[in-house]
Amino acid sequence: MADKIKVALNGYGTIGKRVADAVMRQDDMTLVGIAKTKPDYEAYVAAKKGYAIYAVDPAKAESKFKAAGLSIAGSNEEMIKKADIIVDCAPEGIGEENKKLYEKLKKPAMFQGGEEHEVAGVSFNAAANYDQAIGKQFVRVVSCNTTGLCRLLYALDKGFGIKKVRATMMRRGGDPNDIKRGPINAIVPDPIHLPSHHGPDVNTVMPHIKIDTVAVKLPTTLMHMHYVNMNLNKVPSREDVIATLKQYPRIWLIPPWLNIKSTADVIEFGRELGRPRNDMMENVIWEESIAVDKEGELNLFQAIHQESDVIPENIDCIRAMTGIEKDGKKSMEKTNKTMGLGNFNPWKLTL
Repeated sequence: MADKIKVALNGYGTIGKRVADAVMRQDDMTLVGIAKTKPDYEAYVAAKKGYAIYAVDPAKAESKFKAAGLSIAGSNEEMIKKADIIVDCAPEGIGEENKKLYEKLKKPAMFQGGEEHEVAGVSFNAAANYDQAIGKQFVRVVSCNTTGLCRLLYALDKGFGIKKVRATMMRRGGDPNDIKRGPINAIVPDPIHLPSHHGPDVNTVMPHIKIDTVAVKLPTTLMHMHYVNMNLNKVPSREDVIATLKQYPRIWLIPPWLNIKSTADVIEFGRELGRPRNDMMENVIWEESIAVDKEGELNLFQAIHQESDVIPENIDCIRAMTGIEKDGKKSMEKTNKTMGLGNFNPWKLTL
């Protein structure tokens, strides 16, 4: 393309580095650079990939980068000025402060699910409400858990209509590289007050869905697990539910013969598939867990990879906000193709 969207990454941690790599795989986008506060192993790898590094505070950081043998291209503000859109992947709560700079420079920016809905006024899921983000200055991509719920609920609501949802979030204690978080030896109600924030967060995207959620933290780093119970308007067969979910490339149904019994198996499967960082960006649903009774009550288990499932949504959100693609389905098809989503078919033995 002659005119590519110029994207800046303000924050280069778990999500930011994945978004940067995803942007580089698109033929309608280019990466202006990434913002870092200090040199570290992530900055080293970014430099090896040829990404321009901008310092959040050059006066404090320049000597540190120089001592590490890394060059900086300028200040964070200079990077933002060069960009058409900013993807803010700063730590939770920092995005709200960063918004002041984006407003000052009159730049559109998207935030992550760690920020409150009010920071943008629009919360995004590609399948459920792509159109609402078109042309907006500020949009928030919902969290990993909410993204996983929205994908599933959108598919089943479109297929059969949803009366009521109850979901239990069994959350990882921290990401694999996060040594400061826990628990180490406990199951923690998080939050203790009910319901959890996940249901209201779903409603920022799909306000018509009646949903209650609870959440607990577990001593694991690999993935989240959801137990989802819902009452449907129609009474589908189990086979109808399976056929409906198979229509969505960002949802994987895992058949019994793959012998995937745990989230550890899911991540190992990602390694075997050769996925970068063993990322599993799709909802992973155990086909065996899907059960529907005669009154239309559905139950299932799904695993959500908290490090990566929001990445395709970030790419689609960039297209929506800049207006370079106004058809959400076309954007998702393009993102799925460039990110290798939906190319695994266990029913046809093809990769």
